[in-house]
Amino acid sequence: MRFMMLMIPKGYEKAAPGTLPDAKAVAAMMKYNESLQKAGVLLALDGLHPPSMGARVSFPGGKPKVTDGPFAEAKEVLGGYWMIQVKSKEEAVEWAKRCPASDNEVIEVRQVQELSDFPAEVLPPKLSEREQGLREELSRKAAKP
Repeated sequence: MRFMMLMIPKGYEKAAPGTLPDAKAVAAMMKYNESLQKAGVLLALDGLHPPSMGARVSFPGGKPKVTDGPFAEAKEVLGGYWMIQVKSKEEAVEWAKRCPASDNEVIEVRQVQELSDFPAEVLPPKLSEREQGLREELSRKAAKP
């Protein structure tokens, strides 16, 4: 099962462009990231620049509308993510609990929807075959040390 662990740092919604974490926090996080990699559960990870450097695309009336950050209505925003492959939600939560997060950070753990979660009748046959190939490739990558 694939899970995303989403880092939600309080106050990041108001961070100025170019805001970066301090060196000590980065070092601790790199050590944690290395432990995920050594355990063979890490598929991907990245930190995100503050919302003040981003944009949102909404679709009022079905037409795209772009709003540049910062976003006045934002209460919680993502600061980064990890994509991991583990056997259960409980295992994903255990990994999240090991993160060297500060008291102003929250990690949300969410299982990724797989195409296999959907009834076969809603999926085109070629898409189902492609998803199976991707799933097998991810499993091989996760099994490598």
